[in-house]
Amino acid sequence: MRPLDIDRMRKLTANGVQLLDRIDPNHAFVTELANAGCITWPQRQHVLDLVHVRDRNDKLLEFLTRGSVADFEKFIQVLSKEQEFLVPLLVTDGGGTYLSLNKSFKLSIIVSIYVAFVQNHYCSIFFF
Repeated sequence: MRPLDIDRMRKLTANGVQLLDRIDPNHAFVTELANAGCITWPQRQHVLDLVHVRDRNDKLLEFLTRGSVADFEKFIQVLSKEQEFLVPLLVTDGGGTYLSLNKSFKLSIIVSIYVAFVQNHYCSIFFF
């Protein structure tokens, strides 16, 4: 088993506070993590024995940082089923939107936003 690499650890460190506050470590979610093999059954029970949500999330993130790359990927898979809005915090820098867009599409979005901004400020813009 490969331990977590620097990139994944950096994402956990950068977004750890948000994850502590936002993951819903309910019984079904924690059980699904155990079913997926991301955490062990004793770890599942340990998490569920904790009363406070933040304590549960702290323990889950501790297990995640000590786990392998495969465990990290399993965690993301379970999270994407149960709490998909949190996945960008683990797969992008700073929790930005996770989209795979080609350059021309990105450029057209940027130009559209710029044009809308300029038009709303009563300016003219010309493209050559």
